[in-house]
Amino acid sequence: MNATSARRAGISPTAAVEHALKLLPSNPVLAESQAREILKVLPDDARAIFIVGAARRRAGDPAGAREVLAPLAKALPNSPYAHHELGLALAALGESTASLEALKHAAQLEPALPDVWLSLHNKFSLDGDGAAAAAAYAEHVRAALKDPILIKASEALQSNRLAEAQEILRGHLANFPGDVSALRMLGETVALLGHLDAAEEILGQCLVMAPKFVGARHNLALVLFQQNKPRTAIRELNLLLADSPGEPKYLALLAACLAYAGDYERSIETLERIIAEHPKQPRLWINYGQTLRIVNRSEDAERAIQHALVLNPTFGEAYWSLADIKTRRFSAAEVTRMRALAADATLAAEDRLNVHFALGKAFEDAGEWAESFDHYAAGAKLRREAHAYDADQNTAWTERAKAVFTPEFFRELGDGGAADPAPLLVVGLPRSGSTLLEQILAAHPQVEGTMELPHIAHLADELGLQSRKAGGPRYPEVAATLTAAARTTLGEEYIKRTLPHRILGRAFFVDKMPSNFVHIGLIRMILPQAKIIDVRRHPLGACFSAFKQHFVRGQDFTYDLTDLGRYYRDYVDLMDHYNRVLPGFVHRVIYEDLVEDTEAEVRRLLDFCGLEFDPACTRFWESKRSVATHSSEQVRRPIFRDGLDQWRHYEPWLSPLVQALGPALESWRGIDR
Repeated sequence: MNATSARRAGISPTAAVEHALKLLPSNPVLAESQAREILKVLPDDARAIFIVGAARRRAGDPAGAREVLAPLAKALPNSPYAHHELGLALAALGESTASLEALKHAAQLEPALPDVWLSLHNKFSLDGDGAAAAAAYAEHVRAALKDPILIKASEALQSNRLAEAQEILRGHLANFPGDVSALRMLGETVALLGHLDAAEEILGQCLVMAPKFVGARHNLALVLFQQNKPRTAIRELNLLLADSPGEPKYLALLAACLAYAGDYERSIETLERIIAEHPKQPRLWINYGQTLRIVNRSEDAERAIQHALVLNPTFGEAYWSLADIKTRRFSAAEVTRMRALAADATLAAEDRLNVHFALGKAFEDAGEWAESFDHYAAGAKLRREAHAYDADQNTAWTERAKAVFTPEFFRELGDGGAADPAPLLVVGLPRSGSTLLEQILAAHPQVEGTMELPHIAHLADELGLQSRKAGGPRYPEVAATLTAAARTTLGEEYIKRTLPHRILGRAFFVDKMPSNFVHIGLIRMILPQAKIIDVRRHPLGACFSAFKQHFVRGQDFTYDLTDLGRYYRDYVDLMDHYNRVLPGFVHRVIYEDLVEDTEAEVRRLLDFCGLEFDPACTRFWESKRSVATHSSEQVRRPIFRDGLDQWRHYEPWLSPLVQALGPALESWRGIDR
């Protein structure tokens, strides 16, 4: 390439070049053809050469793109466009390190290019580097915005000053209601504040005004997924993929939505498609392995997760994902590597806490109880520091619920609610046997197992939000204002939301969301024919099992032994209350009794549900259904006694839990047994 071409730096004034550039997004093949015609006349035109390389990448030929773009970037060391496009081609080839170098170089050359920062955000996201991804996205927003007010809002958003960002954006939109960039940012802010239904409304409004605003549509798809509306999210993602069929972040979210909708095979196929194009991204291999585990391909899952560690040996989540395959044991070499990582103060806190939980499991398997507990406690401490939990607030909520749902309240309730008897709701504390109960019930030919459905909690949240907007009482007090018609509408809405999960169309289905015990009063109001099963385990066994489990999200009360004991006390207190005010509405299964005399307890359970006894329910491990919980390996084998008294090995360190449990340590089986 001669000096004249280098001076051009890719900016030819010819109309043909401008036309070819415009063709790139929609018709890369034609764009390349146009650029080659230009090169016949101007063989050293840098901008035409750039178009050829960019077109090849967009047409699915990243190797051909690199062949063109690598020498171009070398000849034009100060061209951010050439280095950006080369970085994208290298990423598509799986050359992660070289790709990152090229993208970073492009950002250094021209920090004001928003697309470069967005590419870095996508790259860091695929690598599982959440902090770097967030920082790159902040730079993308800063570069994309020109309005100083929106820049200020963006800085507040990226610094997690969400209330401040919301105030700035709402003030700006009061004066400029048609600013779609501000609307999209407000939707993102409101979602981070936890108001997902409001975020959905804002982003929908944004897309009405700007249907081609892909950033807003991707935000909307993510919000829909977070609201557990996977099929609606899939529709939005299909629109995005129609224009960008190979975009990995769209495909990754699509795979997650498909898995949540129960379409595990298509989810796996989608992940395999992304991995084929981006084989060196550890986050993708983790997601792939976790989905394989759900469909009982444990060996394949283990290989996939181990490959993530080959790509990134410090990826803490990969170690915990291996530990969470309950039947797997770590080798001595793996333990040595994890010990070194746990001691590395420079390692990100998220990676370290995952490694601590994995080491807790490794030493538990080895019978080294003291060291095991130390690592579980270290991991829990790091998690607790990042996620606040207020035990007093939970106790206060329990008292409020008891004050609303009194015997008099239910005596005067009258008719109302959906009459559908299909729901079988399994409630309790995590790690108390709810997955086992679901597997037993789902083995019955009239019952379909689903998953931990969030719809009851969402209906309660929506009910409280709508009431507060209208100046009314919060939840649960607002429940007392519901008319019979409103209760029926809510019950029918719940049934409607569960339909996408009921693939087999059986007469009954299991909703296994343990935390639904806090909503039993509302459930009785809107689903009077539903059956509720409370599965309960010895408090020290249940609480310690939860303490040593690193949950993907939620369950913030499980990372401190005192918090756990208080939560268990509140649980027993509330369940005793409902046994008094709604006698017979809840069936209690004691996990230890189920282990000791499985058939007798299964017969009692099925009788409560109005189902004939079926021997398949006592051979639940023979079921081929997918299981999407931490207990998936355990419920695929016969009931075993091994885990019943596992907590006793850790008894010397459980005094904070014992003190917090108080009288519940003796009365945990509950009243009216």
